[in-house]
Amino acid sequence: MDGQHEQKTFKQIMLMCLGFFGIQFGWALQMGNMSAIYSRLGASEAQIPLLWLAAPVTGLLVQPLVGYFSDRTWCRLGRRRPYFLGGAVFSAFALFLMPQASAIWMAVIALWILDTAVNVSMEPFRAFVGDILPENQRKTGYAMQSVMIGAGAVIASFLPQILAWAGVSTEAPLGHIPNTVKYSFYTGAVVLLAAILTTVKTTPEYPPQDMQAFKNLQKQAVSLRKTLAEMTRAFITMPQTMRRLAVVQFFTWAAFMIMWVYFTPGIASAVFHAVPGTAAYETAANWGSSCFGIYNGVAFGFAFALLWLTTKFSAKYIHIVCLTVGAVGLGSLGLTLFGVQFSQTGLIFPMVCVGVAWSSLLSMPYALLANSLPAEKMGFYMGVFNFFIVIPQICVNLFFGPVMKHLLGGSAIAAVGVGGLSLLLAAVFTFFVQDNTLKQKA
Repeated sequence: MDGQHEQKTFKQIMLMCLGFFGIQFGWALQMGNMSAIYSRLGASEAQIPLLWLAAPVTGLLVQPLVGYFSDRTWCRLGRRRPYFLGGAVFSAFALFLMPQASAIWMAVIALWILDTAVNVSMEPFRAFVGDILPENQRKTGYAMQSVMIGAGAVIASFLPQILAWAGVSTEAPLGHIPNTVKYSFYTGAVVLLAAILTTVKTTPEYPPQDMQAFKNLQKQAVSLRKTLAEMTRAFITMPQTMRRLAVVQFFTWAAFMIMWVYFTPGIASAVFHAVPGTAAYETAANWGSSCFGIYNGVAFGFAFALLWLTTKFSAKYIHIVCLTVGAVGLGSLGLTLFGVQFSQTGLIFPMVCVGVAWSSLLSMPYALLANSLPAEKMGFYMGVFNFFIVIPQICVNLFFGPVMKHLLGGSAIAAVGVGGLSLLLAAVFTFFVQDNTLKQKA
C-alpha cells in the first residue's frame, strides 16, 4: 500500500499543516501593519484602499495558475511541495525588504512581491489536505489549518507590541518605519521559512494512483490561452456546492477586507484622536495590531473547539452561527454613526466576535467544498475558488472609498461596521449551501 489516503495521526496532521503557521505569521504582519506603513510614508486614507490592491489582484492571477500547474506536477519533491518551498523563499525576501521602504512606491513593490510569493505557497496547502487525507479526516485537517493560522497570526499581530514592551523604540519620523515594525518583519521572514521547510521535510506526498493517466495529462500542451479557457469552463460547470459557496465567500471576504483596510485608521481617528506622525498615532497603530492579535488569538483558541464541533455538527450550521457572531461584532462598530463612543478596551468585544467568524472562515468553506471536487483537479478548483475570495476584496478596494466618503461621512470606523452587514448576508446565504459533511465521522 502506498500510504495515500490512509488515516493519519494527530501529529502527522499537525506537521502537514505547520507551514500555514509560517504563512499566516507573514500574512498577519502585512494585515496588521500595511495601512499604518502607508500612512507613515505619506499616503492619505483615500489612497490606502488602492494601495492594498496587490493582495487580491495577485491572488486572482496566481492561485488558479499555481493550482492548475501543481495538479500537473510530479517531481522528487512531490506535487505541491515545490510550490511551498519556492513561495517561501521569495516571501522571506519580501518580508526583509518591506521595512526598508522609505517611499510609498517602494512599499507597494515589496507588497506585490510578498503577496505573489505568499499566494504561491498558500494555494497548494488547501489542495494538500485534499490530496493526503481521507474524506473523513478532511474536516479535521482544515480545522488544524485554522489552528496553525490562528497561532501564527496571534503571535505576529502582538509582536510589535511585545517588542515595544521589551524596550524597542516605537518612534520614527514621518517617512520612516519604527524599529518595532522592522524587527517584527525580520522575525516573520525567519519563521515563515522555517515552518514551511518543516512541512516539506516531514510530510511526504504520494504519486498519482493512475500514473499512466497522469503522464498523459502532463504530455498535453499547456498554454495561457488553454488555461484561461479551462478556467472559463470551470466557472460554467462548477459544482453546485461551489457555486453557492461563492456567494457566501463574496460577502464574507468583502467584510474582512473592509476591516483590514479601515480598522487601524478608524480607531486612530475615532478612539485615539490621532493623526500620522504623532506619538498618539503610533500608540493607535500598535493597538490596532494588537486588536488583530486578539481576533486571531480567539480564532486560534476556537479552532480547537472546531476540531470537536466538526465531529458533532454539520459544517454548514457551524459556519452560519460563526458568521452571525462575527456580524454582531463588526456591526457594533457601526453604532458610531449614532454617536456611540468606543474606548480602547471597548474594541475587544468586536474582535472576539470577529475571531469566531475568522476561525470558521479558514476551515468550514473548504470542508464543505473539498468532497464535491474531482480529485484530479483539486488544486485547480481550489485556485478557482480563490476568485471568490479576491474579487470581493478588489471591489472593496476600488469602490468602497466613495461609499465611505459620501455615505458614511468619512468615518473609517463606521465603514468597519458596514462589514457586519456583509457578514450577516453571508450567514443568510450559507443556508442555501448543500452539506454532506454531517454524514462523515471525523
